[in-house]
Parts: sequence; structure tokens; C-alpha cells
Amino acid sequence: MTPQQFIAKWQRADLSERSACQQHFLDLCELLGQPKPAEADPDGAWYTFERGVRDTAGAQGWADVWMKDHFGWEYKGKHKNLEAAYTQLLRYREDLENPPLLVVCDLDRFEIHTNFTRTAKVVHRFNLEGLAEPENFDKLRKLFTDPDALRPGLTTESITKQAAELFGKLADRLRLRGEEAHAAAHFLMKLMFCMFAEDVRLLPEKLFTRLLQSSKADPRKLTDRLRLLFTAMARGGDFGADEIRYFNGGLFNDSDVLELKREDIDELLVITGYDWASVEPSIFGTLFERSLDPAKRSQIGAHYTSREDILTLLEPVVMTPLRREWAEVKAECDKLWAEVKTKGKAPGGMTKGAPKRITGPAAKMQRKLIDFSERLAHVRILDPACGSGNFLYVAINLLLDLNKEVISYAQTRDLGLFPQVRPTQLAGIEINPYAQELASVVIWIGYLQWMIQNGFTPNSNPVLEPIETIQLMDAILDLSDPEHPKEPEWPEADFIVGNPPFLGDKLMRGGLGDEYVSKLRRHYDGRVPGGADLCCYWFEKGRDAIKRKRIHRAGLLATQGIRGGANRVVLESIKESGDIFFAVSDREWILDGAMVHVSMVGFDDGIEKVGKTLDGHDVAEIHPNLTAGAAITNALVLPENQGISFLGSCKGGSFDIPEHEALELLRVSGNPHSKPNSDVLRPTVNSRDLLQSRTYRWIIDNAELTLKEACLFERPHKLVVERVKPSRDENRNEWLRTNWWRPQRMRPAMRQAVQSLNRFLVTTTTSKHRLFIWVQQPILPDHQLIVFATSEDYMFALLHSRIHQIWALSQGTQLREKESGFRYTPTTCFETFPFPAPTDAQRAEIAAAAKELDELRTNWLNPPEWTREEILEFPGSTDGPWRRYISSPQPPVPSPSPTIATVRYPRLVPKDEECAKELKKRTLTNLYNQRPTWLDNLHRRLDAAVAAAYGWPADLAEEEILGRLLELNLGRAKNQA
Repeated sequence: MTPQQFIAKWQRADLSERSACQQHFLDLCELLGQPKPAEADPDGAWYTFERGVRDTAGAQGWADVWMKDHFGWEYKGKHKNLEAAYTQLLRYREDLENPPLLVVCDLDRFEIHTNFTRTAKVVHRFNLEGLAEPENFDKLRKLFTDPDALRPGLTTESITKQAAELFGKLADRLRLRGEEAHAAAHFLMKLMFCMFAEDVRLLPEKLFTRLLQSSKADPRKLTDRLRLLFTAMARGGDFGADEIRYFNGGLFNDSDVLELKREDIDELLVITGYDWASVEPSIFGTLFERSLDPAKRSQIGAHYTSREDILTLLEPVVMTPLRREWAEVKAECDKLWAEVKTKGKAPGGMTKGAPKRITGPAAKMQRKLIDFSERLAHVRILDPACGSGNFLYVAINLLLDLNKEVISYAQTRDLGLFPQVRPTQLAGIEINPYAQELASVVIWIGYLQWMIQNGFTPNSNPVLEPIETIQLMDAILDLSDPEHPKEPEWPEADFIVGNPPFLGDKLMRGGLGDEYVSKLRRHYDGRVPGGADLCCYWFEKGRDAIKRKRIHRAGLLATQGIRGGANRVVLESIKESGDIFFAVSDREWILDGAMVHVSMVGFDDGIEKVGKTLDGHDVAEIHPNLTAGAAITNALVLPENQGISFLGSCKGGSFDIPEHEALELLRVSGNPHSKPNSDVLRPTVNSRDLLQSRTYRWIIDNAELTLKEACLFERPHKLVVERVKPSRDENRNEWLRTNWWRPQRMRPAMRQAVQSLNRFLVTTTTSKHRLFIWVQQPILPDHQLIVFATSEDYMFALLHSRIHQIWALSQGTQLREKESGFRYTPTTCFETFPFPAPTDAQRAEIAAAAKELDELRTNWLNPPEWTREEILEFPGSTDGPWRRYISSPQPPVPSPSPTIATVRYPRLVPKDEECAKELKKRTLTNLYNQRPTWLDNLHRRLDAAVAAAYGWPADLAEEEILGRLLELNLGRAKNQA
């Protein structure tokens, strides 16, 4: 049969649907050269006419044609309503195993609706005559041979992003005209919802588009017409010849309209061309919020959090216990169903409106299914930092999916149910007014989208309801009475989920203001440490709500820093009053359009005894540092380790000076008190200097001087007055303003501890490679370094050993991801570390291994053939910071001045410019990135020597090492108590 023959035959046909549909399909098979159902699948298991199904209302139905994993096909008589046929297929879709294509046909018209997951919905339409076109003929053939070829190129994400960007341009134009930002946002939300309502047929067909098109020439008319439309949507009723549903929901409580210009209308017509039925609410809220909020406008093109990311938290926190409940209910219903079948009587159909009266096991089964469906309808979910509603939208979709699973199960047992889950079960707290209003709109769009796409008819009286539980308020501090701050009460809920704001401790005052942060910390004093990040306050609120039985279970995101330091205290509190049942220690996440790394934590009152998961693995216990295995967070500070490690100095101002300026000042004399400037000038190093560069920096160090004493060093003091004082005068900190000439925290205890040592150890607070480096007096380490008051090679080896590295990594705070290293904190990483008790021979071997590592590493950094020794000479006090380099004392200066002598300070410098270029590549970071064989061998020797001192094998697994170290720690702490 040719296409022309097929067209001619069926143009003449005037048969009813029942009489014609199978013959029409058989002719198509012959035309397309495809097998017919009976010959391809005699049993009708995967390709058949009249496939029996249950629709979403529980009624028995029949799909006209079905091919597994290809299509579902529904026929109607000529000129009948194909939209009704498509709706019918949507109701059959699940029982047809969700085929990728849904086809409706009235013998004269064909519509192929795509049904691929996570893609835009596309409809291919053509009539009988269009079958002669090769493109349409090929589409029909691909139904049988290659359905994936009809997969839409546009994803729901790309449609959503493009639509939001266009709305952003319109929002910008309105703001430039002076429209109030929130009024413009509210108006645009109403327009956006109208586009969605039009595309899902909640508004009459193309009503909104027709309205725009007919008003292009006269924008004033559009203003009046939109006002009438919004009024009709608020109450329900007539709009011209069209009948409008009752929408309400708060969005249309007012009929306010902003005047649009012709170019705005043209923009809106472009936007209406997008398939608004296919927008992805889980990202649309974020993108639309960026369009509306001027503060977030720059993030329009940035990344957004995906639905899959949100599911990572919601599935274990919200859905796991609900699925367990459903599994128990289903198991009970399976037993009851077995009894029903034994008696040979099915319950009979139960419709939404009037269920048949049933008794016995069937009645009990029905009651259990209805009760669980009602249970889902009363699950309360709170997002206390809800933003534009992304977490809540995904949450209600998960509840609806589970509700549908219950409905599908009931259908197979001749019982009909209807989705009971509603958006009004959700609650949110948000401080941004744009996001707070948008959250309700996003949630309702997602809900209506789900109902329509799953073949259910949404409620229509009203279509929307206000979600009054999404509140505009501060979630952690109520300042309605500024003089008496109090803690806001969160709504009661079954589950808390969300993504609290990420703001580090050091940035809180700049981001929130001194007064707010001071009140916040005072109110939570004793519960959240003063140095904790902002997100920790949400964790504490959640813990407290669970303890008071207002919340059952919580899942929140945090900065990775929550695993260590002051932040970890809130997780320790959670473990004390309840427990952590789920965690992801390190996951990429989108924050304000940028990629960051976060931790996810699920916690409760301790009722979850099974099913604990950490990083996707089942574990028996999750510790406050989000690890399993040895509970090293229980490790105690050992007295023998105290007084050795210190934080480096913190300047708190521009006390640094370049080397050329320092060398000039060192040689200047003539101070009124005859003391040399070298008394207040010394080299300083930070982590970059030690690991990545070879620069020399100096500092004006007058931390221990009074203002009267400091000003006697005239030239250095003049620099402090010029470079430091102006910013100190504006500083919020009273001490810094009052002591403007002094560096901020110069760590007198640290300086005292290393004063008598010719060299001492330092390590960086954060780095990819955990390295320990010798520094010589009078170099001053800055706040990015940890200082160890020791000059022993033995200590160098112990700290560099694999055993200490493993302990420090587990006790420190991880950075962005594991490859970036971790933050080394002296109290947790060093003061808790149990050192071995070696024999004299073992100690000597450890020291020898350390000495060899240091020597070869130093030679690699400064090859003798590329360097030369340079001696800096300048005056210095014999009792000053440079005294170890003093030679050739000068005659004593009359009292009370100190003795002045010549400082001869040696250091290595490049031999020439070529050597200088090569030496720039010789950094510790580069060395350990390459980790040549000789370096690896040295570390292996060192590790083996240290392991032998513990009496352990050198290749012991990390978890075993942590367990043994913890045992040593607790044993020594007990003995030393």
C-alpha cells in the first residue's frame, strides 16, 4: 500500500471509531512495512490491541494499541476531541509502563506526544494528507523502529533557563522606568502564572496569547484587559465570551497592573511561545528570583541547584521512613488480599465519589489504604530557609509520587483512590520578600503540573489556595522588639529540610552588621559557639525543635567546616540529644551561582537505629566529624602536648613592608634614643612564602612598645602613621582604634616559647600537602601558620609521619574537597595526638630519617650550583631580635642605650637571573605535586621508622591506625587525669 492509496481509502471512510480503528492501524502497519500485533506478538505480551489497563481513578479501561517501550495509541472517531483522547492516555500511562510516545488519532488527524522523562513536551501534528510528506511518514515509522529518535532536543532545564532570562530583561526595563521592585515582581509573577495556566488548559485555549496579540497596537487596552482578567481569576466568572476558573490563592488577591509598552508586549509574546507546561519548577524558582531581585540579577546566567542534588537530601530524610511505613501497610494489605482471593470475591470498584459497600478483609484493606493516603495528606514539611521553594517543590512531588504508588496498588485490587497530598501541607521561612512570594507560586505550578501530567483533574474551587505557612521572617532571631531579641518559634512539622545561608564566621559581621551578630551570639550563647558559621544556627534550632518533639526528623546542608572547630559543636550537641542517621561529608553544590563543596546532615531524636548511611555506604555510627569507624572526636587533649603548638601572629593592619624598604630602614640611624631600627624590623613568612613563592617580606614589629616608645623609631613609626592609622581609626574594634600603632595579635606566648630556639617548626593552617618546615629566628610566622616550639629532628619526623597525617586529617576540617587538603587546628590535631614511646635506637633512627628528608628537600629547593650566600649587614642591639647574628661589637653607648653591634645575616639568593627563573619552579608545592621517587622513598623510610616506634606494621590501614591512636589517647588521658 502506498501513502496515496492509504490517504484515498481513509478519506472516503465514514466508519465509527469501534468499526474502524483496528483496520486503520493494520493498514498503517502495511503502509509502513511494520509487523502487525498478532503476527509479532501472538500472546499480546508486549504488542497488542485492546491492552487492559486501570486508569488513575481506578476504573477499568482499554488502550486501543500498545507496544511496550514504544507507544500507547488511542483512537477517536472522525472530528472527535483529541485532547480528551490524550488525557485518557495520560491516565493509562502508568499501566502502559510509561511509553516514550503517546499517539492519538481520529482517522484523519495524527498527534504524537513525546513522553520522555526530563525533556520538554513536543507534539507532532499532521493530518491524513500530511502523511504523504516524507517527514511525517518518517515520524510514524520511528514509532515502531526508533522511538528515541523523536526525543526532544530541548530539555526542561534549557526551556526554563531561556524563559527566566527573558523575564529578567523585562524586569530590568520596568525597574529602569522607576517601577517599585516588589510591585514589578508581583506583576510579573501573575503574568508568568497566566502563561503556565494557558499551556496546561487551566485558562481557555490561547486566551493570554490572544490578549497580547490583540493589544499590541494599543498597550493601554492591555492594561485594562489584564485588570479584568486578574479580577476574573481572583473570583471566577466571565471574561468576555470566556469563562474563567476560580484561581484565588493570594496571587490574584489584587488586580494591580503595571503599564507595558509595545516592546514589552513583543517580549511577552516571545516568552509565551515557550512550552510553559514543561518548565522545571525545581530550578525555575531560583532563575526567576534572580530575574526579579536586583541584588541577584548578576547571577542570571550562573549555575543552579538541580533536582537531583535536592533529592540527595530529601530521599533519606523524608522518603525513607515514609516508604518503610508504606512497605508495612502494603505487606498487611497483601495478606488481606490473599484472603479476599481465597473467598473468590473482589471488593468491587470504588470511585472517588461513591464507593461500593464492602465488608470483611476487603474492607480492612480498603481502610488501611485510605488511612495511609490520608497519612500522606497530613505529612508536614518545613524549609526554614526556603528561598524560592525548590526544596518544598521537590518534596511535594515525592509525596505525590508515593501517593500515586498507593493509588496504583489500590487499582490492582479494584479500589479507586485520588491524590490527597496538597501544597498547603508545606511550610517555609524566608527573609527575602521576592523569594517568599515566589515560593508559593512555584509550589503550586509544580503541583498542578504533576496532577495534569499524571492524568488527574486538579481541584477547581479554587484552583489555588494561599500557602499561609510560608512566612516572611527571620528564622533565627526575632528583632520585632530590638531591645529584647528573642528566638522565633518554627512551625511544627514532621520533617525539616533545607539549605541555610552559608556565611562564614569571619564574614558574618560584614554581611549582617555588628549589632545583629552581637545580639545573635548573645542569644545563642552556650548553644552555638561564637566562632561558628551562620548555618550552624539552623542546625541548633532544628536540634532543639526535635528535642521538644515539635519536629521528628531534619536534613540540612552546611559548609564543610561544620565537621570541625567551633562549628562541630552543634553536631556534637545533636549527637548528645539525638543522633545523626545520614550524612554526605563532601558534595559539590551550587551557592549563589558558584560551585562550592558542602556537607549534608540528617538527624533525629535517636529513633533511627538502622539504615544509617555515610557517603552512600551503610555504617553503624556517624560521628560529629561526619566519619564512621573510630570515634576520634572523643579524643581528649593530652597535658604532655600542651604548650608546644601555637597560632602564628596576626597583624590586623598594613604593617608589612617590601624588602627594599626594609633594607633601607635597617641602615638608617639617628633615632632620638640611639636604638637601631632593626629592633622593630624582622622578616615574616606566610603559607604562600613557604610553599609557593620565594619572596622576602618584612614587618614593623612594635607589638610590645608603648606609643611613646614606638614613635622614637622615627622612620618606621612614620610609615605606621601613614599606612595603618587611617584604617585603624575607622575600625569597629575599640582595642584596634586605641592601639593603632600595634599589630593586633602577635602571640606573646608563641614568641616566648621559640625565643631560645635557633630554629622551630611551622605548618600551614590550610594546604593540599601537610608539610612541616624549619624556620629560623628572627623570622616571624603569620596567622596562616601553626608554630611548634621544638628544634628536634625527631619531632619533625613524627609530625611528617603517615600516622600523624591520618590523625590530623580526621581531626581537622576539610576544605572544598579532599584534594584541596584540610585545616590543621592545634587543639584537635596536635594536642590530642598520642606520640610513641620509642627506644633510644628507634628515636635515633627516626631523627636520622628526618634529617635526611630535610637535607635532600632543602638541596632540591636550593641547589648549590644555582645559589650563593648573601650577607646582610646592619646595626643591631646585642639584646635585640637579631642578637644571634651579632659580630664585632662597637664601643658601648652611654647608658641607658643598649650596646650596638653589626648584624651579619646570611641567606641564600640566586646566583644570577637565569638561576632565579629556574628557582621559581623549585617550590615545596611543586615538589610534592610531582612526588619524585627519591622523595617517596624518604617518606616511606620515615613512616616505617615511626610505625616501628609504635610497634605497628608500616602498612596498617587508616581505620586501624585511628582506632589504635584513639585507644592510646584515651588511656593516657585517663592515666594523666
